[in-house]
Amino acid sequence: MILSNLGEIKAVAFDIDGTLYHEAEFNSLIFTHFVRHLVFFSHFGLVRKELRKKDFYEDFVGTQAEMMAKRMHCSKEKAQEKLDKIVYSGLKNYFTKLEPCDGALDFIKRLKENGIKIALLSDFPPEQKGDIWGIKQYCDLCIGSEEIGGLKPSEHVFKTLQQKIGVPAEEILYIGNNHKYDVEGPKKTGMKAAWFVPSKKHLKGKKAEMADIAFCSYRTLEKTLFGNDNSEK
Repeated sequence: MILSNLGEIKAVAFDIDGTLYHEAEFNSLIFTHFVRHLVFFSHFGLVRKELRKKDFYEDFVGTQAEMMAKRMHCSKEKAQEKLDKIVYSGLKNYFTKLEPCDGALDFIKRLKENGIKIALLSDFPPEQKGDIWGIKQYCDLCIGSEEIGGLKPSEHVFKTLQQKIGVPAEEILYIGNNHKYDVEGPKKTGMKAAWFVPSKKHLKGKKAEMADIAFCSYRTLEKTLFGNDNSEK
């Protein structure tokens, strides 16, 4: 448990993409793959945007495949095959070439040492990232949209996280890099939110947003929560 100016925190949940690794580094790695499948990714982006309009899907995977099939004028089975090949399996190997954000793993270890429950909540299957750069072993819960049946900032998604982690919403701190999905989403369900803005330049003035904390490094966040001088900015 952490007692800070945010109140009592018993669980910390993280977004993965762009939060536990730097998005710019990943985009650089997948550039050729993205360009090769540019039309597909354009359709995929539009389908995901449409999927976010509804809170919950009984069959998220099937619905996503159906929507892709309509856009690509192919069968649902063919669309799912392409989703697996280009997105789910197609991106998997790129994650092995990434490193976690500086200080992220040490921060998570310290949370665990202090009895804090750790969760990962992603719009993609966490297993796509393997052991998640050594982080998965410290997690009490790893869950993705395909299993939950919805995409952030759906209230259903964050309520499912709260139910599965077994901690009251007001005692959960959610950390993510997208303000709409990772700050507005959890705040609507009563959670606390920390907004990861990797660039100090871009961080300037962000504290006025909905986030309880805006930070640009995990060492700074650790110092903010634990209130000591062991972590350098």
